[in-house]
Amino acid sequence: MLTPNQKRTLKSLASTLKIRYQIGKNEISESLITMLDKALTAHELIKVDVMKGCTLPIMEVAIDIANSLNAELVQVMGRVIILYRKSKDNPKIKI
Repeated sequence: MLTPNQKRTLKSLASTLKIRYQIGKNEISESLITMLDKALTAHELIKVDVMKGCTLPIMEVAIDIANSLNAELVQVMGRVIILYRKSKDNPKIKI
């Protein structure tokens, strides 16, 4: 569980991220989870855009993805989800 200060730090780091991943009308699939898992392993902090074609509520999508990936849900803002998972082997982000 992240503290409010840790979340604030991660939000500020996420504001500079250019790489974003998208969830479209196919919603949550195994290939999406695999792709996001690899992204979290490589980057630790990612942004995910939920496109308008996704019919599920955004908060439900965010919680499902975070649980599937064993990641921390940093923030849901509009249609953007920010996820964090500390790397076991080579942590890059120090919070």
